[in-house]
Amino acid sequence: MSLNEAVPSHGSEDLYRMGHLRRTTLVSLRWMAIIGQLIALAVVWLVLKFDLPLLACLTFIGISAVLNTLIMIRAPLDRRITNMEAGTQLFFDILQISTLLYLTGGMKNPFALLLIAPVIVSVKTLNRGVFAGLATSVAIISFLLLFYHRPLPWYPGEFLDLPNYYLYGFWIALLVGMMFTSLYTWQATSQTRRMTEAFAASEAILSHEKKLAALGGLAAAAAHELGTPLATIQVVAKEIAREAETNSELKEDADLLLSQAIRCRDILQQLADRGDSGDEVHDRLDISALIREITEPFIGFGPEIITRLNPPNESADIPVLKRQQEFVYGLTNIVENAVDFAKSKVHVDATWSNTHIAIEVLDDGPGFNHSIFHRLGEPYISMRQHTKNDASQISGGGLGLGVFIAKTLIERLGGSVSFENRKNVAGAKVNLIWPYTQ
Repeated sequence: MSLNEAVPSHGSEDLYRMGHLRRTTLVSLRWMAIIGQLIALAVVWLVLKFDLPLLACLTFIGISAVLNTLIMIRAPLDRRITNMEAGTQLFFDILQISTLLYLTGGMKNPFALLLIAPVIVSVKTLNRGVFAGLATSVAIISFLLLFYHRPLPWYPGEFLDLPNYYLYGFWIALLVGMMFTSLYTWQATSQTRRMTEAFAASEAILSHEKKLAALGGLAAAAAHELGTPLATIQVVAKEIAREAETNSELKEDADLLLSQAIRCRDILQQLADRGDSGDEVHDRLDISALIREITEPFIGFGPEIITRLNPPNESADIPVLKRQQEFVYGLTNIVENAVDFAKSKVHVDATWSNTHIAIEVLDDGPGFNHSIFHRLGEPYISMRQHTKNDASQISGGGLGLGVFIAKTLIERLGGSVSFENRKNVAGAKVNLIWPYTQ
């Protein structure tokens, strides 16, 4: 066998790739279906007194129960399963429901709606090939059930005869419902997954920033812990130097060891003082220095960046802020996005009051895309039309994840972020507002 023959094709790889379904999920859903089917049979047989092939129905329900039991005994339930295995199990469920429908009236049976359940399960948890196969199977089997089925259980001596047009309409409604519900489920789960991934990304970035900020504290803690052994080394070196003969090599080594221990102690003392008292430049800085620090990496790489402070009055003091990683990273992402799309200028304007600080980031680029304006700030949303390099060519903007992370981090501080296009001129404007106490 050649290597090419041994390796499956790309489509086969998709079938044998692990999906999102766990085996325990399918087993649990199948037990729920079995219980529901038994209850339905009991109501029809014992309460409504309808005549139906009870033994045959119980046989096929029993087959489903036996399969579930074998899976529970022979396979680990807490594992994710391949698309092939999940699709096979769901196809078995479709056949089992179809058989019960064949025995109890076919598409005249109102429980025919349950045929779409396995398809809904597969729509987002399995690959598109499995979903398409299951949906096609339901369409074909349900169509055959229009013509081939046992009589619908009904009152003795009576026969329910539904018009063909009604049955065809019910079949079409079943297909439309299957596709609509599948599309709705796919859209909802896709949005949830994207939000989850975006939040995870923002948490990872924030954690990284906090670890960097904690290095000063770790240095101070290390200085404190190393102080005791260095003091011991210093005492021992003094004893050795005192006992050693003058001008001996041992005396010189002891003096060198003592001097280096003193030097290490001084270095650790500086680290400890910095960790205890904080770095004035980095821990607390005014709003102008903070904006300058954020915008400086982008100066000289394209658009001109203009920063302006707009105090509430001439005598107002410039706010001094404590460095917060959420705000630094969030505003950096907003400024980077503006620089990326601006043609020539980016304005970063800051205003403040006794209770709030507001920053506006404006650019002269193409502005936000009106078609997704109501979704601005959501993850994986292309934010703009990019015309920076060539005004005649319009290409998609970024994924929008950076702006989503910035919005999330600012809102974590109790602030808010809003987006709009500039009036009377081209460009976008992002407004950041967060609480401030002097």
